[in-house]
Amino acid sequence: MNLLNNDIDETANLLPFDGTVHYYGKLLSNSEADHYLNGLLETIAWKHDEAVMFGKHIITKRKVAWYGDEAFSYTYSKKTKQALPWTDELKTLKDLVEQKTETNFNSCLLNLYHNGDEGMSWHSDDEKELMENSAIASLSLGAERKFSFRHKQSKETVALMLEHGSLLVMKDTTQTHWHHQLPKTKKVTMPRVNLTFRRMVE
Repeated sequence: MNLLNNDIDETANLLPFDGTVHYYGKLLSNSEADHYLNGLLETIAWKHDEAVMFGKHIITKRKVAWYGDEAFSYTYSKKTKQALPWTDELKTLKDLVEQKTETNFNSCLLNLYHNGDEGMSWHSDDEKELMENSAIASLSLGAERKFSFRHKQSKETVALMLEHGSLLVMKDTTQTHWHHQLPKTKKVTMPRVNLTFRRMVE
């Protein structure tokens, strides 16, 4: 199923079964989104992501950062990160997302994709440190990028475009039954920052 050209209904579940995904469209105006994008590019403690794949230590072009209410440990791709204290800008964005979704979050994993040559392959956010079936709110800033879901058994796919300043929420059993990805594209030359607000087990 392709949702690239559909009108936005933030109450609609974009997944046909086995999970819940809501797309809220633009949470920020273009000027507000520009302001936060530029601020986060300058103030966030960005580092290249690391992973162990097929026994090899990989350093990605993509950069990441990890923030939270406390120094949460988060292990994925066999590498562990310690959360940094919230910045003022991140606190403001967290409050905005919490108000919109009526959900509380205690951490945020940020990704910086410098251009369309950088993406994320199929995966699920189902690490043991995350509260099971908790919501993950994804705020997108910068280049508009395609985002896709694929059911783990049926292989059915759903795709949509994530706009500058927009919010997507994945919850319930989405991570159990679906993979998601940010595919690479030669069409995108501008950076994108993605903030994924999460609920860690305390």
